[in-house]
Amino acid sequence: MHTHQVVGILLAAGRGRRFDPSGERNKLIQRLPDGLPVVTRAAQNLCQVLLRVIVVDHDPLVAEQVNLPGCQSLYFSEADQGMGATLAFAISAVENAYPDANSVIVALGDMPFVQLDSIRQVVSAMRSGAQIARPAFQGQGGHPVGFAQCHFAALMALRGDVGARQLLTEYPVTRFEVQDSGVVQDIDVLADLKKI
Repeated sequence: MHTHQVVGILLAAGRGRRFDPSGERNKLIQRLPDGLPVVTRAAQNLCQVLLRVIVVDHDPLVAEQVNLPGCQSLYFSEADQGMGATLAFAISAVENAYPDANSVIVALGDMPFVQLDSIRQVVSAMRSGAQIARPAFQGQGGHPVGFAQCHFAALMALRGDVGARQLLTEYPVTRFEVQDSGVVQDIDVLADLKKI
């Protein structure tokens, strides 16, 4: 019996200039109160739900922190082109590594607080036939976001730093409310890390 194959993508190639304008401290390898780096927790969350996860990074220190079972780290040399270019690279990598993938779940490396149940709900929506699935917290759209294979070509055509925002406005989105502030909580500036 053919099963719906879902692959996780963790975008972890951003420079995080708002966190540290000098570029010396990568926010993704800063430690959370439990001692885990931000990106490690984000990757663990995906890997606990999905068997296959691709992490796109631009820093060897980030790659070291996502050395987890089922997690494949890929270096993207052109990450400075923006999130759109990074996501296009990630989708292309999925198609090459996992040609049987029916959908992807796109998560962000600076969002370590997403609960496993929220990820499971996105996966469930994709397996139930959603073309795009997105959790929301108190009405605010969050991450991770699921995309069916029918959107892979459009995702691979992305450029710049816009990401997949346009697809979310042009196509039907299966949106569901979760009691999980982690779907909208990222580590953007140093104060975000300090207030945890």
